[in-house]
Amino acid sequence: MRFVGFRDGRQVRIGVLTGGGRVAPLAEVGEFYEDLPGWSARARELADSAAGAAGAAGGLVPGELEAAPAVPDAARVVCVGLNYRAHAAEGGFPIPETPAIFGRWTASLAVDGTPVPVPPDEAGLDWEVELAAVVGTTLRCADEETALAGVFGYATFNDLSARRAQRLTAQWTLGKNSDHSGPIGPIVTADEVGDPADGLRLVTRVNGEIVQDGDTKDMIFSVGRVLAHLSRTMTLRPGDVVATGTPAGVGHARTPAWFLRPGDVVEVEIDRLGTVRNPIVAWPED
Repeated sequence: MRFVGFRDGRQVRIGVLTGGGRVAPLAEVGEFYEDLPGWSARARELADSAAGAAGAAGGLVPGELEAAPAVPDAARVVCVGLNYRAHAAEGGFPIPETPAIFGRWTASLAVDGTPVPVPPDEAGLDWEVELAAVVGTTLRCADEETALAGVFGYATFNDLSARRAQRLTAQWTLGKNSDHSGPIGPIVTADEVGDPADGLRLVTRVNGEIVQDGDTKDMIFSVGRVLAHLSRTMTLRPGDVVATGTPAGVGHARTPAWFLRPGDVVEVEIDRLGTVRNPIVAWPED
């Protein structure tokens, strides 16, 4: 199943995409993650009934909705740096012995189609296609197998980075939280994706040109291992998002460096999850 978020007044609600290409509304985002088994069962009923109905005319039209990230405001967005062997090598880094962890705030998240502004002191933004895992159950001191089984679903994610700000100090937080710099796609349930260790292709295109073309088989730390590692320090809860790193091909590692500037369009795509496409725009003057 594929879950999307959309705004309904001041609320964000979760809906499931049905076989008729429409969205069947389910619940307010917080209520949804408080009872994932119940709402998932309801979503299955709605998806099955829509698929079996002639014409499947029920539900909402996706293009008429104001899309929103399908995660709660209270979610932690935890990111892993240097988690692909080829990406670590292109930056001149040794293979890390422990996952390099940094954080985002949910306020930095965006959706497909959201214009992403370049901060005024940056030469541009860098692209990073990433597999995002959305936690589906409480994980505390979990082993790798339990942690992987606790994933609700996966989403395509673009960890757009303001490199000047990122490099100001040893802490990456500022450069990883510029406005709208975390576009994330719909959540596809884990049962439809399988174990990412078996291999998912990740691709980034800039203005139609492929600039990253990797595979999750090149991950240093698997999804289960990253979640287990995190759970030994912080309790992970339903709705938390873990972005699991990017493959080789980022802009700052090129000669000369290549950054996204106003007028560019960046697309990130992952097997079985789909594409997230965003235009790059100038920083607003007001």
